[in-house]
Amino acid sequence: MTGQSTLASQPLAGKTAMVTGSSSGIGRAIATEFARQGADLILHCRFGSSKIQEVVEAITELGVDCQTVFGDFADKPNWNGFVDQAWSWKGNIDFWINNAGGDVLTGDWPDRKFEDKLSFLWQVDVVSTLMLSKRAGERMVDPTDGVTSGVILNVGWDQAWQGMAGPSGELFATTKGAIMSMTRSLAQSLAPRVRVNCLAPGWIKTQWGEEASDYWSDRARRESLMNRWGRPQDVANVAAFLCSDAASFISGQIIPVNGGFNYQNQFNQ
Repeated sequence: MTGQSTLASQPLAGKTAMVTGSSSGIGRAIATEFARQGADLILHCRFGSSKIQEVVEAITELGVDCQTVFGDFADKPNWNGFVDQAWSWKGNIDFWINNAGGDVLTGDWPDRKFEDKLSFLWQVDVVSTLMLSKRAGERMVDPTDGVTSGVILNVGWDQAWQGMAGPSGELFATTKGAIMSMTRSLAQSLAPRVRVNCLAPGWIKTQWGEEASDYWSDRARRESLMNRWGRPQDVANVAAFLCSDAASFISGQIIPVNGGFNYQNQFNQ
């Protein structure tokens, strides 16, 4: 009876998950939720910091193992070496979550040239997601590792489907739309051993949302049928489900996490 209770409360127990970009926001929420459900975690960020240490401490308090790896995806790292380093910790990774993405909305990025932002986002978001997915997928389907299955999750953007006016909309529709498209091809390439899906968050209150003007805050609420900002935890809950056995027949899908997009109010601005 105890075993059944543990399985129900910790459906990811005994598994290992890699979450890129896990020092804050959605990545941190995903990593913490996976740990809560019993998975051991490999955390990634560009470099060591107090923020990633806070995540490590929060996760280890939940009673699971935790490791960190560092790498700046804007620097075109050795993708094979990065994946091999992650794999060497436990000898296997069951879930690979490509959450890392470039931030061009805060800091000094808003004042930089459009083409510089595009180049940065293309490298950090698109190239890293594709290369890491391919390398991780190859390891997951390698019979010498004894892996019977694996899951890769990518992160897109809900408004890449219908578009959003303005430079930021153009940038993120281009890069996140590419991630959403590549997900479907990767799912076919890696089937049936590996499932590949893509989360498409809507207005989620991460760092930019916390500092957003009244205009953007009002728009975020209007464009969700739930009439509120999404939380990183909302995305984490869906990510955990998609990696669980309960989602074993779901692959090649783009899953919006946006409270239901309110098309009626999209242009009432």
